[in-house]
Amino acid sequence: MDEVRPTSGAQAHGLVPLFPPGLEAIYGECRRLYPEQANPLQVTAIVKYWLGGPDPLDYISMYRNTGCPAQDVQEHWHYVSFGLSDLYGDNRVHEFTGADGPSGFGFELTFRLKREVGETAPPTWPAELMQGLARYVFQSENTFCSGDHVSWHSPLDNSESRIQHMLLTEDPQMQPIQTPFGCVSFLQIVGVCTEELQAAQQWNGQGILELMRGIRVAGGPWLITDMRRGETIFDIDPHLQQERVDQGIESEGSNLSGVSAKCVWDDLSRPPEDEEDSRSICIGSQPRRLSDKDTEQIRETLRKGLEFNSKAALPPISSQRQNHERPQSRKDSLESESSAAIVPHELVRTRQLESVHLKFNQESGTLLPLCLRGRLLHGRHFTYKSINGDTAITFVSTGVEGAFATEEHPYAAHGPWLQILLTEEFVEQMLGDLQELNTREETKLPKEYSWPEKKLKISVLPDSVFDNPLQ
Repeated sequence: MDEVRPTSGAQAHGLVPLFPPGLEAIYGECRRLYPEQANPLQVTAIVKYWLGGPDPLDYISMYRNTGCPAQDVQEHWHYVSFGLSDLYGDNRVHEFTGADGPSGFGFELTFRLKREVGETAPPTWPAELMQGLARYVFQSENTFCSGDHVSWHSPLDNSESRIQHMLLTEDPQMQPIQTPFGCVSFLQIVGVCTEELQAAQQWNGQGILELMRGIRVAGGPWLITDMRRGETIFDIDPHLQQERVDQGIESEGSNLSGVSAKCVWDDLSRPPEDEEDSRSICIGSQPRRLSDKDTEQIRETLRKGLEFNSKAALPPISSQRQNHERPQSRKDSLESESSAAIVPHELVRTRQLESVHLKFNQESGTLLPLCLRGRLLHGRHFTYKSINGDTAITFVSTGVEGAFATEEHPYAAHGPWLQILLTEEFVEQMLGDLQELNTREETKLPKEYSWPEKKLKISVLPDSVFDNPLQ
């Protein structure tokens, strides 16, 4: 993050003589909540993003919130971003498309941090966290929506805290606003432990957030993050895992339809020297590129893919259209919302493969039971999109429409995109064979699983294989 400095609100906003309309609209919503804090402390990037600086958020205001004793809400610091929405309306950052749609990306971020005893000023580290999320949004053009999760793999405040990941939800106090440049909603960051993130992946983020609202030390009604929290919601109430999460997965499946991952695949049907072998898309060689249509279809299939701090992050991947699951239907589709089923390009033919070998790192491999139990057994699909190239692996069930893998030809490739169709019977068999991946203990690697009668092989390999492909 560029240099930050706390400043007064008026100074940071630059009254010369009026606020930019988009900024004024957000600031007005803040004044509604905090009429006594007209000039809050702010963190501001010295060089604005639209002047070549690295930080997309022009300002982050920090308010002292007294909580709500009637709802058992504790005192905390409340952070509000300015910059993901269109503040200026002159195309310096966001293209102005009219007042009827979203302003910029259509949202701003907020964060609620428990105020420690004796603290007289808000910590500024949440500003760096919010800038990091904003940089992802600007660089990827993927937006967030309520229920999304972010795998951060590091304490949010760089301490020894167990709070190392995030969920996103609607801010409980800030209301969506209409600005001259479009509408803006407010999404709150909620810090969570690894076990809570995993439960959100396996079930859904909204369900875990609702459980956290019911436990004061885990956030309470306003989901206030306490970086000193040492217990997960499952430590506090051991019955939650089985009675709420496991039953939810069993009855509803998982809302997670894809992850960014360390993965590759090999076509074992052809000899290695064959120029058409799909090894050309795998480790140690130049990958074919996904076509624009394939890329768009995968974007519509997945839910937000984020990579942070060069870690093996596996958060959700999501289209900007916020295509939520339809739990009442077991029939899923790989069709894009914006078009009919994608027809393979004439220049990139779809190939039916006889035998395939899938390779995942440990973190990706541990999500295979989720893919099978939480997605395919509920008639859905699940995609691994490689963080190292264009490679993509999509598992589909027999109820998924728009797939180019079929029961007759269950392994099919379109360029570097592999689809694998699994019958319910085979999914149940695989779940039994992959049962050890369900444990939270690290598995000794490498691990290999093979189903010769199905001509399918899966390897779970160390990260070094993917990070140093030529070794």
